[in-house]
Amino acid sequence: QVQLVESGGGLVQAGGSLRLSCAASGRTLNSYVMGWFRQAPGKEREFVASVAWSIGYTRYSDSVKGRFTISRDNAKNSVYLQMNSLKPEETTVYYCAAKNIGVQKFNYWGQGTQETVSS
Repeated sequence: QVQLVESGGGLVQAGGSLRLSCAASGRTLNSYVMGWFRQAPGKEREFVASVAWSIGYTRYSDSVKGRFTISRDNAKNSVYLQMNSLKPEETTVYYCAAKNIGVQKFNYWGQGTQETVSS
């Protein structure tokens, strides 16, 4: 089992930046892929970014590429999402997630952290 706890959400003005953190516990993460997703009210959960822990390979959705950066800290067993040039339509709940390498779906989820971008 992997437990995930997000933090860092809050209120930011359009064009501003925010950094989300996700602390993982329960397992070493070398065999995991860590990801960030977001879900706005009434919409499906959307993939944002992921990182393969052991090799650092990253993926991004087209909508955030060039503005968001996912990173990890081995010593802190944490993954981060640096978000720049935020848009009001990106007001939503962000979720940290994990899955074993080779598994199709993310199967461990945090509780989510709310981010609000004001116009």
